[in-house]
Amino acid sequence: MDYVERTEKRPPSEAGIDLHMPVTYQIDKANRIIYTRCTGAVTLQEVVDHFRALERDPDCPERLDVLLDLSDQTTVPERENLQEVTAAMYRVRRKVQFGSCAIVACSDGLFGMIRMFEVFAERYFHESCAFRSVNEAEVWLSSQHPATKAAG
Repeated sequence: MDYVERTEKRPPSEAGIDLHMPVTYQIDKANRIIYTRCTGAVTLQEVVDHFRALERDPDCPERLDVLLDLSDQTTVPERENLQEVTAAMYRVRRKVQFGSCAIVACSDGLFGMIRMFEVFAERYFHESCAFRSVNEAEVWLSSQHPATKAAG
């Protein structure tokens, strides 16, 4: 597989270097899947910065399926935050179109907000679905293109 990994970094903190990278992504160019992982206390600005980085990424293909892993995210976004995220998705669509999207959220609060996000973002994905485990999400995402995956 041809993977390209990127991270969005926070600026150094006043007390020294902040090594926490709340949003990271890896692009599987062969299968046209972006694996995005959010960890810890993720802010709206960090999510928006992720889309800006993706827009500037020369290795980003024109179309990608998405596996969004929020299983280690400790914050739950507000409704308004979800609307801002969909606005960022609108801006990035000149660079990349999203196909299927599998979202992993373990906590009940985050899982509920992801269900709301699916409604807000439905025009940017061919299909999306929320899951409780990465394994379930991967199986579902693979099932969205069985002929492509079997040929690869």
